[in-house]
Amino acid sequence: MKNLLSKIPDSRFKTSNLRRGFTLLEILLVVAAIAILAGIVIVAINPVKQLGDTRNAQRRADVNTILNAVYQYSIDNNGTLPTTITTTATAVCQAAPCTSLIDLSVLTASEKYLTAIPRDPLITATTGTAGYTIVKSANGRITVAAPSAEQSATISVTR
Repeated sequence: MKNLLSKIPDSRFKTSNLRRGFTLLEILLVVAAIAILAGIVIVAINPVKQLGDTRNAQRRADVNTILNAVYQYSIDNNGTLPTTITTTATAVCQAAPCTSLIDLSVLTASEKYLTAIPRDPLITATTGTAGYTIVKSANGRITVAAPSAEQSATISVTR
């Protein structure tokens, strides 16, 4: 009987008459599900916080670099700190002119301690402030800080 039915022409069994593909509703549901999942992933990753953390990590490294260079200079000069460092927290000059800023060009002279003064990640200008402050205490201790730290972070190192 099965062979008999297969010989009867019936348009219902032809593959050319079957409709293949997705309905508009199915496509919209898939797109909506992908959009919802993408939104959840973006909120979970929080790129603004991640970028802020990255810039703060760079600031921490820069603060330590400046402080290490100051102390290397001090060791090479019999304990004498660069004379431009004051007892008032003042911004570090990144490049000349250094009007009312702390000039640490003695650290970059001949690239002995630093090749260049580090610059805060958000500062794009090549002249003026480096975005960091330096101060000498009454006891001769040096503090380098990053006042532009993001996400309420305090980045300061004292030695």
